[in-house]
Amino acid sequence: MKDFIYAEMMVHVPMCTSKEAKDILIVSDDAALLSAEVARHGEANLSVVGCSLDAISSLGDASFDVVISEMPLDALLASQYNRILKKDGQLATVHPSLDDVAANKSLMAVLGKYFKIIMPYNIGDGTTALLASKEYHPTADINLQRADMLDGPSYYNCDIHPASFAMGNYIRKEYLGIIKN
Repeated sequence: MKDFIYAEMMVHVPMCTSKEAKDILIVSDDAALLSAEVARHGEANLSVVGCSLDAISSLGDASFDVVISEMPLDALLASQYNRILKKDGQLATVHPSLDDVAANKSLMAVLGKYFKIIMPYNIGDGTTALLASKEYHPTADINLQRADMLDGPSYYNCDIHPASFAMGNYIRKEYLGIIKN
């Protein structure tokens, strides 16, 4: 699948959900494509750290509007993301396949301690990511002005954004009460 699809969906979904996406953190050991997508949002201040708990632990409290993470999530990392995100922040993160129900239910329960909304979304390459939000709903609160004014995406647009959150009934039933939407 096209590499640009993954990068566009990991970046633009949380950034276009945020009311004010100014301070962005990418947690990745290879952030070039993700950084290029953040650059499409001219107002963004981008920070990049490698996939290291020590690097994340050294960041200041309430410093970021959006965190985009390629680091496997656990309870300790979730608490650090909660600490460094602002009170209305968004987290987009990789997670196990939705077919691994036990792992995802455990992960979503941990995220549920810190975030009002936790929803998987389709990346467009057959995989999903998780969007965890402290305040804004990714389909009800999409910033259409920001999504429509993006210059140059090859995949992401304001119609793909809400559509990416549509899940089949078997997913909805399996995760009923766990996905917070």
